Amino acid sequence: MNQSTHIRVLLADDHSIVRAGLRRIIEETGDIEVVAEASDGREALKLLKEIMPDVAVVDISMPGLDGLEVLSQVHHYYPDLPVIMLTMHNEDQYAVRAVEAGAMGYITKQAAPEQLVDAIRKVVAGGRYLTEEASEALALRVVKGSASTSEVDSLSMRELQVLRRLAMGHTNHEIAESYAISVKTVDTYRLRILKKLNLRNNAELSRFAMRNNLIEE
Repeated sequence: MNQSTHIRVLLADDHSIVRAGLRRIIEETGDIEVVAEASDGREALKLLKEIMPDVAVVDISMPGLDGLEVLSQVHHYYPDLPVIMLTMHNEDQYAVRAVEAGAMGYITKQAAPEQLVDAIRKVVAGGRYLTEEASEALALRVVKGSASTSEVDSLSMRELQVLRRLAMGHTNHEIAESYAISVKTVDTYRLRILKKLNLRNNAELSRFAMRNNLIEE
């Protein structure tokens, strides 16, 4: 990208107030502009195909396709497009998954405005930008190798996504539609999750998700 050219950003978050705040932070720089906004994962992928920005800033928790699914598809179809993942909490539960799925940046929404700006500039230049918590989680994974560092680590990416949807009250049918899989497959994931986490039902599953900051309370 030519240095005289503005960095073109696609911003995906299901909260319009959050998007407005992030847009203001981004565009105050003078060299970065938001060229598209999406309120869910499917809209984000559609806009990416139409506009092809320099970087995508994507919220992890969105209706329809969540941020991790968007990241997975972007990394598959547009491997050169850097993606920065946004998260509401300071948890590291998603950090390793996001980086493994191809994220070049991972920051919290509570981060100082200049951190988001720095992250955008850094990933567009080919670097990586992670929160301190995310960096520590990755370092711990390297030290321990493939050993599980938490109960959540025992779940696959899809199991983690299904867990979050179930905890938020989505039905098996709604989850199946979101991920283009069968209802039977969703139930198989649900049973597998319950077994891995030693849980008995969806109520316990929801409490587990809240306790581990996998969903917003």
